[in-house]
Amino acid sequence: MPKRIPALFLFALGLAALAFVWVAPPAPLNVHAAQDNQPVYNAKGQLQLPANYREWIYLSTGMDMNYTPSASQVAGQSSFDNVFVNPEAWRSFQSTGTWPDKTMLVLEGRRASSVGSINRSGHYQSAIRTGLEVHIKDTKRFPAEQYPGGWAFFSFDDGNDGSLFLPRADCYTCHQQHAAADTTFVQFYPTLLPIATSKHTLSAAYLAEEAARH
Repeated sequence: MPKRIPALFLFALGLAALAFVWVAPPAPLNVHAAQDNQPVYNAKGQLQLPANYREWIYLSTGMDMNYTPSASQVAGQSSFDNVFVNPEAWRSFQSTGTWPDKTMLVLEGRRASSVGSINRSGHYQSAIRTGLEVHIKDTKRFPAEQYPGGWAFFSFDDGNDGSLFLPRADCYTCHQQHAAADTTFVQFYPTLLPIATSKHTLSAAYLAEEAARH
């Protein structure tokens, strides 16, 4: 007479079979978020301010930074510069050490405050925004013959419609001559400089400057 298979054993076999066959569906892609991170231009060719830029990847904050000796600063008034980049570009930089097309770097200026609430020393960022610029890589719209690397600058001091900096603006020359990677100031982004170094994407101009400085 054949032995009966215990019911508990059969139940375990059934669960194993289901686990083998069933595969969890992939997580849905956030299509709307990806679309929000793409550059949008109006009919006049003005870049539209990315409304959600403060939800992007935070890169760094500088305080009272000036790139030229002649740059002026209001006496006794400090300021912060916050830099954000769209997540898709950040992920690509992690792998390649350079920026993909449609990268947008947002530079947001904030006035520094020192007197407020329980603060007794140092500075914190106030709600007063002192400036807003976007450095965008869009090689089809901004040919490298005019715009180094296909990058352009837009200012948003007057609202959500960006004003394009013409190629003769000093910012283009400065970035081309001193930027660490892909005409961007990666040397001031502590989480990205090691990546550019390991990927060997640091510019020759930056390496020469660093060699001379040391």
